[in-house]
Amino acid sequence: MKIVISIGGSLLTRDLTAENFKKYADVFLRLREQGHDLVIVCGGGKVCREYRNICKAFTSDNDMLDFIGIMATHINASTLAAALREHGYLVKWKGLEEAKKEVKALFGKESIEKKIVVAGGYDVGTSSDFDAAVFAEVVDADLLINASNVDGVYTADPKKDPNAKKLAKLNHEELEKIILQNPQTPGEYRLFDLKAATLIKKNKIRTIFIDGNDPEEIMRAVEGTHNGTVVE
Repeated sequence: MKIVISIGGSLLTRDLTAENFKKYADVFLRLREQGHDLVIVCGGGKVCREYRNICKAFTSDNDMLDFIGIMATHINASTLAAALREHGYLVKWKGLEEAKKEVKALFGKESIEKKIVVAGGYDVGTSSDFDAAVFAEVVDADLLINASNVDGVYTADPKKDPNAKKLAKLNHEELEKIILQNPQTPGEYRLFDLKAATLIKKNKIRTIFIDGNDPEEIMRAVEGTHNGTVVE
């Protein structure tokens, strides 16, 4: 399968060690060995939030705050690509249109030449989730996996609403309605970016939301034995 994985920076940086990055890299390498073609899009995580909080003392410019987030995603992406060693290919920071062309060209090669493509964020005004949705469109992905520290899609924010219920399955329109309840500001793309949700709806991309704190849950999402939420 052609799989795009949006991995939250909080997962990669919660334990900022080589061992933690290696746990995720090992799962991605196993998926590659099974014949899957992968694009991994990294979020910013705590590095992003720490720098943004400092920057807020000086400016409220959302573009500046977004750019800090973008740079944080590339720190994580570069480190993950290093963990993949010769099997990883880093799409360095540039405009999103240029990044799209690069990813498309990589997926046009013969499978034996393909590497695990690792990317971050590219344009202000969107999250790395949106970039993942864009790349899923570009490569005509069979599956998009959103791995974060939330174990699926709920009817409301489970941290705020004790009556929130986890959904095993829903359609794209239902996902959009739930996301509209959440703030869409830099560093606050809770659950998923609205623009990303709109794009996966347009392209009818099957998407699975999982708790990625256990890297093996990513493998289970591909195998269909996960405990997350399916959107299709």
